[in-house]
Amino acid sequence: MAKTSLYLMAASVCAAVSPALAADVPTRVGQCVATQISELASRLEGVPDSGSAVTYANGIYGVSYEMEDQVQRARVGDPVKLCLVSIPKKCPPGDDRGRKYRATDLRTHGSWTLPDAEHMCGGA
Repeated sequence: MAKTSLYLMAASVCAAVSPALAADVPTRVGQCVATQISELASRLEGVPDSGSAVTYANGIYGVSYEMEDQVQRARVGDPVKLCLVSIPKKCPPGDDRGRKYRATDLRTHGSWTLPDAEHMCGGA
């Protein structure tokens, strides 16, 4: 079963248990959903200046090798408008990495665009 299918099944289970814990995931470029920040971290665990990482309540993850100023201003629990910006093409079957999402923090009004993995599909 594809990784995406497993994720969608897990999201459906979470939604059935608690609608507040799971939100829609954008699947088409240009589609946006409402979610919130569930975790803020550095790219590498235990290495504070290794880049920015953010996890949203709907399960989407964003990561950067850079310390993203707007991500640093965000707080866990902030409401976010999350839009799918791009989906890579010609990826190996089952390798869904490299989707890019644009987030706008509705508390700070700051925005950032991050991929969902450190490497594009087919990469390391």
